[in-house]
Amino acid sequence: MRVAVYVDGFNVYYRALQRSRFKWLDLEALATRLLKPSDSVDLVRYFTARVKPRPGFADAPRKQQIYLNALKSSKVTRIHFGSFLSKSVRRPLAANPNQFVEVLDTEEKGSDVNLASYLLHDGWNKRYDLALVLSQDTDLVEPIRLVTNDLKLPVGVIWVSNTSPNPKLVSVASFVRHASKSDLKAAQFADPLPLLNGKILNKPAGW
Repeated sequence: MRVAVYVDGFNVYYRALQRSRFKWLDLEALATRLLKPSDSVDLVRYFTARVKPRPGFADAPRKQQIYLNALKSSKVTRIHFGSFLSKSVRRPLAANPNQFVEVLDTEEKGSDVNLASYLLHDGWNKRYDLALVLSQDTDLVEPIRLVTNDLKLPVGVIWVSNTSPNPKLVSVASFVRHASKSDLKAAQFADPLPLLNGKILNKPAGW
């Protein structure tokens, strides 16, 4: 089967990678590991947003760019950007709701909508025989249902955390497969990584 893979970058990062040593994740290799030998990963779409420096994470944009460059070493991977918003908001304290503090609120916008749009668009244009979705976002229930019910194309959900799969996603997916820590460990980019332009890329320290 021709397989297209749809990855919600922030969802996967916060669910499985943030506190791990597996951030140097080769998405094409991970998908291939979770598929049958007869399946072919023809397309990987990675949905993310450019992060901004924050207190304690001043180096985050540089590390993200290194990872994006690593993803570009795959001929089948496409990167799609949403937006990353940071703003100061006032919030009440849990211990004292009458006392307010000002906090830095960050929010990523667009990845789930972009993922859903391309999942439907590619399916309608017959770009895949099977779609894999790497996200645990229940906002994707309806677009997955549309692909499986209306387009009659299978959609598998790859569950990356150690929690039980969400019943809503299970109900619309053709199948659910777990990406274990051993899968993440086995699907790492080489370090150093040769790029398509002939340059060499080293993964960030601590990854």
